Amino acid sequence: MTYTIAEPCVDVLDKACIEECPVDCIYEGNRMLYIQPDECVDCGACEPVCPVEAIFYEDDVPDEWSEYVTANIDFFNEVGSPGGAAKTGKIDYDHPFIKALPPMNTED
Repeated sequence: MTYTIAEPCVDVLDKACIEECPVDCIYEGNRMLYIQPDECVDCGACEPVCPVEAIFYEDDVPDEWSEYVTANIDFFNEVGSPGGAAKTGKIDYDHPFIKALPPMNTED
């Protein structure tokens, strides 16, 4: 089990969680952030600093956002395990489910 980033992060990309992560396992896609499940040590440091409350322990993801668990895992099936987000920078990719979402979490 690992942590998952869900819908409140889409089009927000605050990155406070990246700064707090001790193992550098939170990667930036085009529209949201993703946690690499094989690199995450389940410390939970990212969860309380998220200003939009988008980070959940995998078993605690609300039912309406359950697709984000799969999207998070599948993102890394595509990009692999780069071994640290800082050295890769922004990845020009999003899971197809995320890519297809209308613009979200933006102020008019």
